[in-house]
Amino acid sequence: MSIQIYNTLTRKKEPFIPQVEGKVSMYVCGPTVYNYIHIGNARPVIVFDTVRRYLEYRGYDVKFVSNFTDVDDKIIAAANELGEEVSELTDRFIEAYFEDVTALGCSKADVHPRVSDHIEDIVAFIEVLVDKGFAYESEGDVYYRTKRFDGYGKLSSQSTDELIVGARIEPGEKKEDPLDFVLWKTAKEDEISWESPWGAGRPGWHIECSVMAREHLGDTMDIHAGGQDLMFPHHENEIAQSEAMTGKPFAKYWMHNGYINIDNEKMSKSLDNFVMVNEIRKQVDPKVLRFFILSVHYRHPVNFSEELVAQAENGLDRILTAYHNITYRLASSADLGDQSDDWKQKIDVCRDEFIEAMDDDFNTANGIAAIFELARLANVYLLEKNTAEDVLEYFLETFESLMDVLGISIKEDEDLLDEDVEALIEERLEARRNRDFARADEIRDDLKAQGILLEDTAQGTRWKRG
Repeated sequence: MSIQIYNTLTRKKEPFIPQVEGKVSMYVCGPTVYNYIHIGNARPVIVFDTVRRYLEYRGYDVKFVSNFTDVDDKIIAAANELGEEVSELTDRFIEAYFEDVTALGCSKADVHPRVSDHIEDIVAFIEVLVDKGFAYESEGDVYYRTKRFDGYGKLSSQSTDELIVGARIEPGEKKEDPLDFVLWKTAKEDEISWESPWGAGRPGWHIECSVMAREHLGDTMDIHAGGQDLMFPHHENEIAQSEAMTGKPFAKYWMHNGYINIDNEKMSKSLDNFVMVNEIRKQVDPKVLRFFILSVHYRHPVNFSEELVAQAENGLDRILTAYHNITYRLASSADLGDQSDDWKQKIDVCRDEFIEAMDDDFNTANGIAAIFELARLANVYLLEKNTAEDVLEYFLETFESLMDVLGISIKEDEDLLDEDVEALIEERLEARRNRDFARADEIRDDLKAQGILLEDTAQGTRWKRG
């Protein structure tokens, strides 16, 4: 079975066939960097990092581009309020962004272009649109003639007649039609700006991604992705600009993730229910947050609540426990010979179910169900009187490869206990062997006070930092 992607543009699942065999070009709209990211911002980062990982798992060479919008009204307002230069503010929040998403297990893109580094490209792009009659200058501003582009509304399935109902000309705008949108803005006094054929100014939001995507991925890319909130007008406007400029399709496949609700209410500034990643990851293991996000299909809404996050933590712990118990058993395994192949075939079934789920529009929820089955199978295998080394290793390899697709490392922490703590753990084991349970409990409590949690299992005593 080939990978199937739900294409927002066509409203149906389609076989994934990249333009160049074995290679994938992929663009994901990144953040506007004037603040820390919230959990809603983090969802597309996690989702499309996982899509990229799975495509690579399936053998594709992926060129992944995700931008930073570092020129914007909100950025300028925030910089003015804080008394900072725009570049200082954006550098600081780009660094904070990387801290957050790295903690969530996300890899950096191959390219993270910044708007401020592509101003000349943006001006040249707009000039072509003006020359073709798709854009016009008005008192230093440049607008896109929306009605000139025949396909406008095709991504969001809206006609221009429907769009006109909610369109209007805001105070200060000098455009021909309410549907037209800005490509270049005249600079206000003491505002960051660049020179252009239309005077000093800066780019509008929508033109930025069209230019950066084309610069790094060419006229047509395989996948363009982002949050559902970007479908209109941002992505719709990107299509209008890019296809008017090049005469070619902007992207073959459009992917959009669903919203995040907070305790069954839509996350919004008016409700003041934003959950900031840099705060929540102090309270919840980032691996759990990622697992929670991926436990729901990316196109469906996610409800964020303490109860559901706790359920995700328990689910991840089931997988980690099975994996670590296999690890501990491996140290004392014996060869069972012919029984190995039978168990490996059972493991292969779990892996195949994972691939089948992920091939179906990257269904991580069903993929996780396959990993739960692998964990159950591992627990059953550990009940065997004798276990084979090659089967145990095959379990570990399968756990690691499938969880790596999800961006969750499950190997034991590499940090070592210091000699005093190691000695206490050994002393506790000796006390238990001598049935001195009072001393064993005392040592457990001492270690807990030092942040070392012990767990006695059939495979021996496990420890972790609490």
